[in-house]
Amino acid sequence: MISSFTPPQNIILVSPGKFAHSSSFEFEELAIATGGAVSEHFIFEQKLITPSHFISKGKLQEIKDSASKLQIDLIIFNCDLSPSQERNLEKYLKKRVLDRTGLILDIFALRADSHIGKLQVELAQLSYLSTRLVRGWSHLERQKGGIGLRGPGETQLETDRRLLRDRIKNLNRRLDRNHNQKRINRYARKKSDVFQVSLVGYTNAGKSSLFNLLTKGETYVKDQLFATLDTKTKKLASKDGYGSNVIISDTVGFVSNIPTNLIESFKATLEDLENADLLLHVIDVNDEDRQQKINEVNKILRTLDLESTPIINIFNKSDELSDDRISSIRSFGNICCSAITGSGLNEIKAAIRNQIRSSSFSGIIEIPLELGSLRSRIYNSGKVFDESLINDGHLSLNIEIENKLFEKLNLDKWVKSPKNKDERMEA
Repeated sequence: MISSFTPPQNIILVSPGKFAHSSSFEFEELAIATGGAVSEHFIFEQKLITPSHFISKGKLQEIKDSASKLQIDLIIFNCDLSPSQERNLEKYLKKRVLDRTGLILDIFALRADSHIGKLQVELAQLSYLSTRLVRGWSHLERQKGGIGLRGPGETQLETDRRLLRDRIKNLNRRLDRNHNQKRINRYARKKSDVFQVSLVGYTNAGKSSLFNLLTKGETYVKDQLFATLDTKTKKLASKDGYGSNVIISDTVGFVSNIPTNLIESFKATLEDLENADLLLHVIDVNDEDRQQKINEVNKILRTLDLESTPIINIFNKSDELSDDRISSIRSFGNICCSAITGSGLNEIKAAIRNQIRSSSFSGIIEIPLELGSLRSRIYNSGKVFDESLINDGHLSLNIEIENKLFEKLNLDKWVKSPKNKDERMEA
């Protein structure tokens, strides 16, 4: 797998733009996540973008002087640079230059562990590098003319581009096979009528910690950006009957201005969100920029057409909050929890149960005694609170069962109470 750069010792960060100050801290965290040391961070407003170098010559000279003085190895810009701008900046500054997209791709390359995760990262990197290919890869010698040295009619750059296209096609084929297998797994889960819950949220909000708390799992947890890249799925750990029929998925965290080609490459990973019956939006309650991050997550969810999926806000890391603050947050229908202390866990499970109930039929049905297989399906897939034999040869069952399975088993004709669909929805 190609890595866009090897983390150096000394880095200069450049944050130009109207909202440079608000995103500067997150940008520093992204740079530190690569393993490099930030020597200096230039933060300034940029009213006009210059086509050749993105920023003005005066600011460029200031950055160049600082890079020379501090013996900088790499300069990273908190924006997307065109290939020509990146080349012009490297020529002027005499240093390696990387933009925000390249930085995020490198972090993903460091974090990817699974086979499919590595394939997705490599595809995103190659798509990014294909527009920045100038002299080709180091393992290819420049093709020369002369007897015995004539090339196949291609320049080195053309050969590199062709190899790059072939590699991208090969990765897409391999990813398609993996995605098809995941779709089969999702279809099997849907067929078994499980209730699917997905954890979403900004990176480093504590999703993996909450996932471990809900499922008693052992997912890798660390206080760093993009600690989780691959979707993890496990049953909800619960003492009542709901746990065996509920699965929780931990998904990759979001970040502001996430590269479009990155979203496309990881679309299959995010397909788990599209199949979810409920989304739990995990929010770091102690983050000063939490509202901006909430808006960013909602924006990405809109991009993925997930606005219609029910969503509950979970304010995590609330163990240090005052009781008044917790009451204020809860007054808006949100849940406060701490993945460290376990507080709020019962509230989250209750919210999941309520969501299941809201999409379920609760009431009494009467089925003929001879339909033993139907009775068995109801017992396996729903809750039976009471069963009694009626004189006319029918069984009376007081049940709770999901609407989609209710429709699938054609139970509507056996309903005794409530009598109509509106009443069922109210129940």
